[in-house]
Amino acid sequence: MRFTLRQIQVFVAIASSENVSRAAEALSLSQSATSAALAELENQFDQQLFDRHGKRLRLNEQGRLLLPHAVELLDRAEEMDALLRGERGLGSLRVGATLTIGNYLLPLIVSGFLQRHPESRVRLEVRNTATIAAMLARYEIDLGLVEGQVVDGELESQPWVEDELVVFCAPEHPLAGRMTVALAEIGAEPWILRERGSGTRETFDQAVRHWPGGVVPRLELEHTEAVKRAVESGLGLGCLSRLTLRDAFRRGSLVPLETPELDLKRHFSFVWHRGKYHSAAIRHFLDDCRAFAAGATRSDQIPLPAVR
Repeated sequence: MRFTLRQIQVFVAIASSENVSRAAEALSLSQSATSAALAELENQFDQQLFDRHGKRLRLNEQGRLLLPHAVELLDRAEEMDALLRGERGLGSLRVGATLTIGNYLLPLIVSGFLQRHPESRVRLEVRNTATIAAMLARYEIDLGLVEGQVVDGELESQPWVEDELVVFCAPEHPLAGRMTVALAEIGAEPWILRERGSGTRETFDQAVRHWPGGVVPRLELEHTEAVKRAVESGLGLGCLSRLTLRDAFRRGSLVPLETPELDLKRHFSFVWHRGKYHSAAIRHFLDDCRAFAAGATRSDQIPLPAVR
């Protein structure tokens, strides 16, 4: 075999960061050692794997073909290393989740996973859908759990559990207490919405795409809890997953507004890179996620501890 695992590690790190110095930092190597490892790999096979643009290195066609095989090789090598050291755990797992899933479901799933596999390690990144998709494409995480649509030929998605958004307001709002509200009644209201790039915002924008003039939010926020607090203070209407609102509805601090004219249904989904090797850790974690939501037809029906 004419290449080393170190050379493959360097290749993958540079492919992810598109920069030698950042790859060197990630691998705890000197910049010169990192550059030398890549040069040796390319020279040994007389193959250029990157296009050079100043300090930026971008994968060329040959590099893109090699990358999934390189990542799989490193994943399998890590499993072999753990076995040779006598470790019985499933190894490390890097999971990316969007805010609704990451804040309301994943902590409980990860807790159960680590209790069953105490030797394993999990790193959880909570970002919006667009960021999770970008991290998966760069192999920065092993698995994504998202609430928005991911359109990328390099990524594969699989539905997990159905979810539904709901329009809501403060209990003092004039529309509070109505059985249903029409679009004409809420179209001119001020809105507090999640930022563009989030799955929640994508679902909302898709649902209101036929409104004349669209919806111009009064305030855009990156965090679900911030949206809830702003609506509670009377700044306008909000639209979030029923999962995130059920305790607030139970307490009466927020009130749902049923809007039968809007299609606010969506799915939570698993997403991974098509070239990603499914390690034992990934397989067990997916099984735990499916078992956690088993029997629930919608995310807000999953049994969770009540928040007081």
